[in-house]
Parts: sequence; C-alpha cells; structure tokens
Amino acid sequence: MVILIAIALKIVLLALDSFPFNADEAIVGLMARHILDGRWPVFFYGQAYMGSFDASLVALGFVIFGQKVIVIRVVQILLYIGTVLTTMYLAKKILGASEGVLFAGLLMAIPTVNVTLYTTISLGGYGEALLIGNLLIMLALRIAKTEGEMWPYVAWGFLAGFGFWVFGLTLVYTIPTAGLILWSMRGLDHRRDMQKKILGLISAAVIGVSPWLVWGLSQGQGNLLQELAGSAIAGASPTDPLTAIGSRITNLLLFGSTVSLGFRPPWEIRWLSLPLMPIALVLWLIIIGHGILNLQRPGPGRMGRYVMIGLVITLILGFILTPFGADPSGRYFLPLAVPIALIVTDFLLDLRGRYRRWLRMLVLIGLLGFNLWGTVESAFQKPPGITTQFNATTQIDHSQDHALVAFLTDQGERRGYSNYWVSYPLAFLSNEELIFVPYLPYHLDFRYTRRDSRYGPYEDQVALSDRVAYITTHHPELDDHIRSSLKGLNVHWQEAKIGDYQIFYRLSKVVTPTDLGLEINSP
Repeated sequence: MVILIAIALKIVLLALDSFPFNADEAIVGLMARHILDGRWPVFFYGQAYMGSFDASLVALGFVIFGQKVIVIRVVQILLYIGTVLTTMYLAKKILGASEGVLFAGLLMAIPTVNVTLYTTISLGGYGEALLIGNLLIMLALRIAKTEGEMWPYVAWGFLAGFGFWVFGLTLVYTIPTAGLILWSMRGLDHRRDMQKKILGLISAAVIGVSPWLVWGLSQGQGNLLQELAGSAIAGASPTDPLTAIGSRITNLLLFGSTVSLGFRPPWEIRWLSLPLMPIALVLWLIIIGHGILNLQRPGPGRMGRYVMIGLVITLILGFILTPFGADPSGRYFLPLAVPIALIVTDFLLDLRGRYRRWLRMLVLIGLLGFNLWGTVESAFQKPPGITTQFNATTQIDHSQDHALVAFLTDQGERRGYSNYWVSYPLAFLSNEELIFVPYLPYHLDFRYTRRDSRYGPYEDQVALSDRVAYITTHHPELDDHIRSSLKGLNVHWQEAKIGDYQIFYRLSKVVTPTDLGLEINSP
C-alpha cells in the first residue's frame, strides 16, 4: 500500500506536468545518450564531485523505453521506491514496532515538496545517494550486532567507496556509520579477525571508489578534491571565512529548517499550507523536543538513534564549513528526510493514553496532509511549477520548448549561443540537432562563468558553423546590448519571441559573443 501511494503521487504530479525540464536533468539525458554511443564519462559533465552512475542507469532506461524525458524520471522514482522500502526496514530495526514500519513508510511516501522534487527529477545523483545512504546504515547496524560475518564489512566498504564516487554527499552517511563500525569492532576477541575484516572493508572500498581514483591518477587529484570541497559554488560565499560561516549558519537556520519541514518550497521564500502551518510549527517543536529527550533511551535501537544524530551533525557541519552552505535551496538537506521520518514515527509510537490510536492518526494525517497540501499548492502554481530553480531569472516556461525547436528547425538555425538553462534542454529535445552553447550570461548583472559550458564538442560544432543565432531569456538589458552591438557591427538580423525565449536569427554574418563585447573567458 505504501509503495502504491508513493508511486501514485509521482504519477499524478507528472501527469500534471508539474516539473519543468531543467538543464541539469538535460545533461543527465545527454550523458546517457552519449554512453549508448560508446562515450562513457567518469563524472557528470563539468562537475567532478558527482559520478556518472545516474546517467548510466538512465542509459539502461533509454535502451528499454527510448530516449525520453519521462524515462529519466522513472529511474528516479524506482530509486526512491528503494529509499522508502529501506526506510521502513530501518524503522523496524531501530524502533522495533511493526506499526512504525507503516508510519515511516507513509511519511516517506508523502514527503515534503523538497523531497518530492529531488526524488522525481534528476540532478545527477541525489536519488542514488539517499538509497546508498540507507544501505550503509543498514549494513553498519548489522555489523554492530553480528561479530562473525565477513560480508557486511565488504558490502559496507564497497558501498562507501562507490557512494563517494557517485556523489560526495554520501559522506554524511559514511562518517557516522564508520564511527559505529569502529566502535563495534572493539569487542572482537581476536586481533587477526579484526585485521581480516578491516582489510576486507578497505579493499572493497578501493574497488568501489576506483573510477574516482583512476580518473584522479590520470587527471590530477587536486581538482577532484577542490570539486568535492565545493569549488563549483565557492564564489557565492563571502570571501572572509568568518563572514562566510555566519552566512551559512543563517542559510541553515532560515532556509534549511523551513524547507526540510515543508514550510516553504526550495526555490523561493513563500509559506506553504498557510492555514495549517501554525499548527504544524507547534507540532514539530513538540516532536523535535521528544526526539532529543529520547536519544539516551536504552534499548536495541539506541545505536540506530546515534547513527541518525551523527548523520544530522555531519550534514550540518559539512553545510557550515564548505561552500555548499551558500546554496539557499533544499537539495543538500535531502538526507534529513529519513531521520525526520523516524523521529516522527518514534513520537507516534510513544503516544500514550486512552485515545492513543485516534491521537496517532490525527497527528499522522495532519503531517501528511500538510506535506500534500504544500506539494499540490506548488504543483498548481505555474510558473514556475515544482522547480529546481531558486533564481527567478532562470525560471523559464518550458511549455514552449517544442515550439522553439520547431521554429529553429524551420528557420535553419541549428547553431548558436544561449545561456545554460536553454542550451542543454534544447540539445536533448532536438536529439542534438540544435546546438547552442551557453556563452551568454543569465544573471542580470552580466556575471558569467565558463563552467556553464559543460561539453567541449558542442563548442567545436558552433565554432565551425557558418551561421549562428542567439537565444536569451528574461534579460532585457542583454537583449538591448545585443541589438546595439549588432548595429555597431553593421549586422542585419531578425527577431522572434516564443514564450520566454527571445530569438535573434538570420544574422547577415557570423558574430560571436566576444564580438558583441561579452566576456566568455571568466572563471
């Protein structure tokens, strides 16, 4: 029943076209297509802190169902089903009561809009990280309770290494579960037995992380470590370390807490489910207080509780101490979904009194209703829908994407320049017939980073083209700059408007962004 509810919610939201097709998701699809062509990348294009496992799974989906956007999302749904099932297993192991399995499952089946978003669309590895994380916790708990078995050590080691390559976010699981394993090994009677298990664990971890290691040996470890530490968004933080940490703490308290509990969507500051929110706030304060008091409660689930609090602490420290804390969205708080579900489940199981059953149902239905209300409210607010884009200038109405493809194809405009949020969806939807490299800024202050251009062969195709067009979105000042620059170069052109897309086409000669005075070489 729980799995059917989880799937049904995803299907309804997809049927409502609630999730815009974003550039990161398009890159996953393009990578999957390239994998089928025999070009297997080790990492997500342009981001060496996230492996290509997600794209590999999508490539398998493409083989079975065809190269469609929905297939990318079906892969994510299947991964999330695995996360829901393993969360239910953890509820049984940590909390003990069979009733808790149902509670935890329902809380994961109808989660906050943040969890719904990032477990339906793909950004390259979040779905895998959640599932691998749950498996790491399950294996660590088995190791802590069973001394004689070798296979859990090997399995944990492989998943820890493999997860590190898939997405560095899995470290928030690896660190606390490694602590539990080391603590449990103190009871091993034979030193030789301990050495054997450690050797097996380390060997398996090396095998799991081998794609990361091999690439690093050939390309250099320095770049990998910088990527893992958040160099991709380092410029978003203040330069002063103390100021940066203070800013991240603010993001954690104001943005992280509200998005994790479902009070706001991850892409904007707007309160969700307003009629229920005051009640939900009071209820959450009670539940969190109950969870803190229960940390020291003895019993078989105590180790699991410690792992969960270790996960939370590790994530908070990672958010505060690395540049990833400059991200005001909710993606990096996804691992909190499982601890939150278990905290609520623990609270429900502890409710006592004559009307316990009815009170449990009232609290559970209230929280599920709060989550569902926020998700449905977000789904029907279009634009932007349920989106990954927290910058309003990047929230594009993608309902006109196919019209854009048709127009460019009819006009013979197959090469040109655009911004990151247009280039890759356009390439995927056109089966790479239309290549527009992201050399244009989308920030209103004209900031641009070369990291936006993720795939070198596209640059080569556009550079060799004898005809180019320009596509902009939500940037009137850039449009005016392009017009004035083209006039200054004595270039004739035509313009068209399709939804949010402003198109400059039929240029009388090839003009590059550099010719227009736009900086494309900044870091």
